[in-house]
Amino acid sequence: MNVYDSQRMTGILAPLGYELTAEPAEAALIILNTCHIRDKAAEKVYSELGRIRMLKNDSSATRPLIAVAGCVAQAEGEEILARAPAVDIVVGPQAYHRLPELIARATKTQRAAIDTEFPAIAKFDQLPQADATPSPGAAFLTVQEGCDRFCTFCVVPYTRGPEYSRPVASVVAEAERFAALGACEITLLGQNVNAYHGADEAGRNIGLGALIARVAAIAGIERVRYTTSHPADMTAELIAAHGAIPALMPFVHLPVQSGSDRVLKAMNRRHTADDYRRIVERLRGARADLALSSDFIVGFPGETDDDFEATLALVADIGFAQAYSFKYSARPGTPAADQPQVAEAVKSERLAALQGLLDRQQSAFNAASVGSTIDVLFERAGRRPGQVIGRSPHMQAVHVDGPATLIGRIARVRVVEGGANSIGGRLLDEVPA
Repeated sequence: MNVYDSQRMTGILAPLGYELTAEPAEAALIILNTCHIRDKAAEKVYSELGRIRMLKNDSSATRPLIAVAGCVAQAEGEEILARAPAVDIVVGPQAYHRLPELIARATKTQRAAIDTEFPAIAKFDQLPQADATPSPGAAFLTVQEGCDRFCTFCVVPYTRGPEYSRPVASVVAEAERFAALGACEITLLGQNVNAYHGADEAGRNIGLGALIARVAAIAGIERVRYTTSHPADMTAELIAAHGAIPALMPFVHLPVQSGSDRVLKAMNRRHTADDYRRIVERLRGARADLALSSDFIVGFPGETDDDFEATLALVADIGFAQAYSFKYSARPGTPAADQPQVAEAVKSERLAALQGLLDRQQSAFNAASVGSTIDVLFERAGRRPGQVIGRSPHMQAVHVDGPATLIGRIARVRVVEGGANSIGGRLLDEVPA
């Protein structure tokens, strides 16, 4: 979603004469688009600001305006200015359409400009459309923002606000524009994307499954994905879409966070471990080749050894193609931050055990791909000459020997090797050099 938002900010600044540069020393404006989901991500903002600040003291540089955008800006507005006085602009994720005004204010008054309001509707109505895709052949498209779930560990409801779903016509029009720009794959984004309930042209609210069908029907769109989901919003309609819409890729990122019902209740997740197992069973019933990814938090306040063993048992039962796992990070202002914390050494031990199991599952999933034939969307050159890298329907990184003309295209590949983090293949399609 931050990639999508960064594109929109770039678009709204273009009429002011701004264009992207890869060199910070050449920049008149540097924007850090930030994440506040974990403490480490937030603290990286301040270390990066320390490096950027040096450009303001360098007579050979352009002495840029410095802006902090995104969820850290939303959560820590005034604190950012106290800790990093070199910052000129603080802009929350729903106020990007007011960037030109904030730049003018900071430039004219020589004082920091802050905007952390929550007008999601105005944001989507006023941000310009994209004029490029973030990677060849693929595009991100935000359809929903905010979250009403209030998990006790999470800052999203406070930094992104309440749930808002874009109207269907707005989403379809943007997807059509991405298709015209060469995108054959669209990833629909939301903090809780499967809570989508946008109004269609007749004024009726439709769910994510119906929206996927509309996007998949657009000429040129061959692949559709969505992220991130909440188990409690995995509707029968969306599950059925996995069996009914060929363009919907057989891969679901469905965060569970823990395998312990006691911890899940403390997290306010509103599902049990067995609820999650049943959802996975229904998804695999709709499409047998569906693969899963998930998020896990270890060391949540009060987590016992038995709770952690329940998480390992859930992972063993489900089997994941890939997953993200983290030590619990207390976020200020969230209910869990005030609870007794698990010792850091215990968190580290549990994380190592969980990641070891998840890594073995990912390696096994990749090894099981050997001998299969898959469609791969190629996105970039590999590390060695003559190599290109793309993504399988199951989100695996795939490397083959082939020409750069593959980039941005889908081609058939026979998988010949499976590694820990990627698979290797041999091209089956003839591709012009």
